[in-house]
Amino acid sequence: MAGGGFVAQGGGFGYEGRVTTFVVCTCLIAATGGLLFGYDLGISGGVTSMEPFLKKFFPSVLEKQSDAAKHESEYCKFDSELLTLFTSSLYLAALIASFFASVVTRIFGRKISMFIGGLAFLIGSILNGIAMNVALLIIGRLLLGVGVGFANQSVPVYLSEMAPARIRGALNIAFQMAITIGILVAGLINYGTVKIEGGWGWRVSLALAAVPAIVMTVGSFILPDTPNSILERGHTDKARKMLQKIRGTQHVDAEFQDLIDASEAAKKVDHSWRNILQPRYRPQLVLCILIPFFQQLTGINVIMFYAPVLFKTLGFGDDASLMSAVISGIVNVVATVVSIYSVDRFGRRILFLEGGVQMIISQIAVGIMIAVKFGINGDGDLTRADANLLLFLICAYVAAFAWSWGPLGWLVPSEICPLEIRSAGQAINVAVNMIFTFIIAQVFLAMLCHMKFGLFFFFAGFVIIMTIFIHFFLPETKNVPIEEMNKVWKQHWFWGKYIPDEAVIGKNRKVEQRDA
Repeated sequence: MAGGGFVAQGGGFGYEGRVTTFVVCTCLIAATGGLLFGYDLGISGGVTSMEPFLKKFFPSVLEKQSDAAKHESEYCKFDSELLTLFTSSLYLAALIASFFASVVTRIFGRKISMFIGGLAFLIGSILNGIAMNVALLIIGRLLLGVGVGFANQSVPVYLSEMAPARIRGALNIAFQMAITIGILVAGLINYGTVKIEGGWGWRVSLALAAVPAIVMTVGSFILPDTPNSILERGHTDKARKMLQKIRGTQHVDAEFQDLIDASEAAKKVDHSWRNILQPRYRPQLVLCILIPFFQQLTGINVIMFYAPVLFKTLGFGDDASLMSAVISGIVNVVATVVSIYSVDRFGRRILFLEGGVQMIISQIAVGIMIAVKFGINGDGDLTRADANLLLFLICAYVAAFAWSWGPLGWLVPSEICPLEIRSAGQAINVAVNMIFTFIIAQVFLAMLCHMKFGLFFFFAGFVIIMTIFIHFFLPETKNVPIEEMNKVWKQHWFWGKYIPDEAVIGKNRKVEQRDA
C-alpha cells in the first residue's frame, strides 16, 4: 500500500524495559514547555479584541470600527498591519531563535535550551504586562518569541528521546496537550480580565504568561538529561545509568548499543546542517519542511490567534466572542486526549488522514455558511441557531486538527531524524513552522478583508493537498524505536531509493551479532 512501512510490534526490536513512573513524570514536566506556546496563542487574540487595549496601543483600529465609512465591509474592521505585527513579531523572533537553539541543544543539552526558553519568556511577559507604549510591547513580544523558539526546539526532541518506542507518540503529544491547555487557560483568563473595571485587565492577561515561564524554568533544573544527549557529550557511563533508570531495568544492552552506534555516527558529522542535505537524509529533510508548512496552512492559527476577533467580526457580541473562543479551546483539549489515546494504537497515518478529511468538510461548510449569511460586504446577521451551527462547525474543525495535524506536526519530525541530524532537523521544523506562523499572523486580517469568506476555501484547498501528500509519502512510524527509522524509509515505495543498503544492512548485522 502506498505510504506503508515497517511497524514494530510489542516493545519493538527486542528492547527490554518497562514504562516507568520516572520517565512518565519526567516527560510530563518537560511537556509543560508547550504551555508557553499555547498561552500566547490563546492570549493574543483575546487581548487584541479588548477595547481598552486597542484604545491605548492601536486607536486607529477603534476608529475603523466606529466609523463605517472608513472600511469597505465588516470583514475589514480589524485590518491593521501594526495590530498584526503585535501578534506576529513573536513568531519572527522564534524563527531566528530556533537556529541558535539548535546549536545550544546539541552542544549543551536539551535542559539548557529549556532553561533559556523559560527565562526569556518570563522577561517578555513582565515587559508586556508593564508596557506603556507599542515599542516596549513589541520588545516584550520578541522576548516571548525567543522563549517559544527554544522551547519548541528542545521539548519535542527531549520527549522523543526519553520515551519508550511503544508509548513515544502519547508522551510526545503531551507537548501538544500542554499547548491546548495553555490556549484554553488563556481564553478563560481573557473572559475574566475583560470584566475588570478600569480597563487594565489586558495587563493581567499578558503578565500571567509569567506563570508557564516559571514552570518551565524551574522544571529545567529538576529534569534529567536524555541518554542520547549525555552520550552526545561523551559521558558513556552516565548515559548508560540514565537509560537503566528510565527503562526500569539493568538489561539495556541492545538499546544502549544502538544509542552508541548513533552517537558515533553523529560524531563523524562536523556540519549537521550540511549533512542533512545529503540524499540519504532526503526523506527527513522533506518532511521536516513540508509537515510544519502544511500544519500552518491548515488555517488553524486563523482560529487560535484571532478566535475572539473572528467571532466578533462574524456578529458575536463581545462576551459571546470570548466565550466562543473558550468553547473551541475546550474542544481542542478534549480532542488532544483522543490523539494521546489513539496515536500508539492506530498509528500516525490514520489520524493524519481522518483529520484532514474532517477539516476539509468543516472549512468548506463554514465558508459556504458565511457566504450565504454575510455575502460580499459582510453586512448580514446571524440568528442564534446560525451562530450555534457556525460554532459547531468551527469546533469540528478544531477537533480534527487537535487529534491530527496539531500533535503529529510536532511528533513526526522529532522522531524521524537520526541523532547526527536531529538538532538540525528539529531546527528546520521549528523554523518553517515559525516562518509560516509569522506570515499567517501578519496577513490574516488583510486576507479576511480582501478574500472574505473565500479565505476558508483557500485553506481547505491546502488541506486537500496535504492529505493527499500524507497518503502517498508518509510511512507509519508507530512503535518503531527512534534509532531504527532507516528500516521504515528503506521499505517505502518512494523514499527507499534514497536510503543506502549499508544503513540498514549494517544495523541488521549488529543485531544478529548481539543476539548470537
